This record gives sequence, structure tokens and C-alpha cells, in this order.
Amino acid sequence: MKQLGLQDLTDLSLSVLDHAGYGAAHAAAIAELTVACQLDDCQSHGLYRLLMCAQTMQAGQIDGHVTPKITVDETAIVRADARGGMSLLAFEQAVPKLIEKTRSHGIAALAINNCFHFSALWPEVERLSAVGLAGLAMVPSHAWVAPVGGTRGSLGTNPIAFSWPRANKDPFTFDFATSGFARGEIELYKRAGKPLPEGVAIDRNGAPTTDPQAALEGAMLTFGGYKGSALSIMVELLAGPLIDDLTSLESMEHAAGAGGAPYHGEVILAFDPQHFSAGRVAQNDARAERLIA
Repeated sequence: MKQLGLQDLTDLSLSVLDHAGYGAAHAAAIAELTVACQLDDCQSHGLYRLLMCAQTMQAGQIDGHVTPKITVDETAIVRADARGGMSLLAFEQAVPKLIEKTRSHGIAALAINNCFHFSALWPEVERLSAVGLAGLAMVPSHAWVAPVGGTRGSLGTNPIAFSWPRANKDPFTFDFATSGFARGEIELYKRAGKPLPEGVAIDRNGAPTTDPQAALEGAMLTFGGYKGSALSIMVELLAGPLIDDLTSLESMEHAAGAGGAPYHGEVILAFDPQHFSAGRVAQNDARAERLIA
């Protein structure tokens, strides 16, 4: 089996995206993310997601050359209008302003609107922890997930990601869907011909299933019963109506059966420990290390 190096993966990603119709700036942002996920062994959001990027372009939904519009005012909110492009370039162009606002106010938010989104969130929150900020991100998707007690999808997979900075160490980071499985994981199980674990999906009739195809035709389930459903609804509200963007159900209606990435918004919150730690950053960092180490 031939092994590919980092540059090989990047060149392959850029070539695929170029042939699909993405401009250089969008292709670079997408390639950086997919390669990072591949190297992190996050197969469901690595090179596999180049297929979704190509499908989104082939469906005629996305503008692969558009320049995002970044809006900053006197508040602690940065707005990035992706203008019908992928979210990643909007994030890249807006994150310096988010960091600047967080340094000034102690807490700030970035709202990305009118974007197509397919990607893992952990690289974004780690951009914040890399400069000493704590980061929290969340995003809806399509209505593939049934709430507890439900028999049809009305919620998205609705991931939440968080990263906490640590001096001279890797940050504490998590990124997980509020569904029991990510949609991409189920797709990979289908490709591998493997059954799903019990309790992660139902078929179109609402019956429990371990068949990936039946799960894709039916609905996924939230983790943790009512707790997962509540967290999922929180994501819908904070990354949807709060920022004047679509819920997962509205995003699916907007797609009208077209394949590709979901279209909606994303919200990222950043916190500066220098503002919150009452002048005792080092002491509080040490207390955090007792919890994490």
C-alpha cells in the first residue's frame, strides 16, 4: 500500500477541489481542514468529505469563488456573511477580528451566516486556544435526528466543540455530535458493510435498527435520551434563530432534496481568561491542570 505524505494529501485535496470548481482561496481553506482531520484519524471528516464538496458544487448550490463579507461594530459580535460559500473561508477571514474583540471585551462571538457547512469544529476552536483563549463552537445540519421519543428527524446532528488553552501543552479539546453517531460515521459503516451499534438509529417506521442504510433512510437518535435532545435543541437555537439563520429542519427544506452540504449558520464563542481570572491567571491555570492532567 502506497503511503502519502502531508504535502501529497494537500496536493490531492487541492486538485480535487480545483476540478470540482472551487477557487484557490476556498480550496485552500477546505484542504487545510480535511487534511487536518485525516491526520487526526477523523475519517468521517477527512478526505472523504471532498466527495460532499464536489457534490455540493455539482448540485449548483454553492459559489466556490465568492468573497465573504466581514462586519465589525462597537459590540463584541463579529458577523461573517459567507454569501453562499463554504463556512471555512468565512471563518479564516473573520477569526482575527474575533480574537481582537475577545482581547478587548473578555468575551466575544462570531456569527457565520449564509454558509454551506460540512466540517469538523475542533480545528476552529483550537485556533482560539492556540492564542490563549477558550473557544466554544456549535452548528446545526439537516434534520436527520429524532428527539427522544420521536420517530422522525427534526433535529440536526448538532455538534458542539470546545477547546481550553494549556501552557506548553496540547489544549483540552472535544468535538462531538449531539446525535449518538455523526452522519459521516454511518455513511462509512455502510461503505464498510458493518452493522451499527445498538441504540443509535431507527428506520423509517421508527423501529430500532443496526442497518446503516435503514438508518440513513430513517433517523439517528440523540445520545443520552432527554439530555442529548435538550443539548441538540440548544444548538438549534443558538446557531439558528439567535444569529438570524436556519434551523436544521429549515435547512433540509431549503435543500429541497439536492445532495451536498447543508446550508445554515454557525456560532463561535471565545473567552479570554485574562478578563475572567481576577488577576490570578497562573493560579487558576494550575487549578485547571489538576482537573485535566
